[in-house]
Amino acid sequence: MMTLKPEIIAQLERVLSSVEMLLPRAVKRVDWTTCIAANWRRHSFSGFLEPVKMNDHTTLDELLGIEEQKEVMISNTRQFLAGLPANNALLWGSRGTGKSSLVKALLNKYAAEGLRVIQVEKEDLVYLSEIFSAVEDQPYRFILLCDDLTFEVGELAYKMLKSALDGSVYSAPENVLIYVTSNRRHLLPEYQSDHLGGKFVKGELQQSEAMEEKVSLSDRFGLWVAFHVFSQERYLEAVRLCVEREARQRQVELPWSDELSQAAIKWSRDKSKRCGRTAYQFTKYWVGRYLLAKRAA
Repeated sequence: MMTLKPEIIAQLERVLSSVEMLLPRAVKRVDWTTCIAANWRRHSFSGFLEPVKMNDHTTLDELLGIEEQKEVMISNTRQFLAGLPANNALLWGSRGTGKSSLVKALLNKYAAEGLRVIQVEKEDLVYLSEIFSAVEDQPYRFILLCDDLTFEVGELAYKMLKSALDGSVYSAPENVLIYVTSNRRHLLPEYQSDHLGGKFVKGELQQSEAMEEKVSLSDRFGLWVAFHVFSQERYLEAVRLCVEREARQRQVELPWSDELSQAAIKWSRDKSKRCGRTAYQFTKYWVGRYLLAKRAA
């Protein structure tokens, strides 16, 4: 039997330790019977699905001002759950207007019917084929959610998502839909120069090659669902709902008043935004201040 020198053994141990650091850690397979949401966690050259505890219990009824958007997404998701034709969806528009909350509310509503969500960061879209392989044999329906997505020209993740939406070898299995939220309709920054080079063909203006490329990804989503800022009336409805829900959870009574209404309006003006997120942030400020004053009294 050959005896290795101590320095050779030490070198082998260092090599094995380095290799071990590169390998993904051993993890249990996600139990989708009890887990309704997961993240794709990157590690070295691959990654794994990691269960996520859902702490957001938003319901569809609590999302105000987006009735048309809810109707479209509910219908599409129900078709998907029923095994019927359904579309990948791009939820785009002003920040804080309920795009991500709508997807979470859909999960809360339909998890009992087999809906599951996998959230993927932009940088991890290069692992789409591995994610699809991990869930394609599961008896559940998966929404692959990429939240707040924007690209710069030439990114690899852009090309991977484009291929997955285009029905290539990277396309999603029949039990996976892709929902993306973004502030940009075309997911890429647009410049004035992009519109140069357009030309008329048979009397119709054709887009420049630069714009054709920039819309080519968003065109692959079957649904474009637009979200816009609230009217003041809708914003105050959202504030009232948020305050009532927070007060109910804290088991206190917090009556609506002109003071509360004016404070909410001022808050939205300071933030330069009327949306669900602004209403929620104001609610935390107002209810927290109210409870602190009550405790000190």
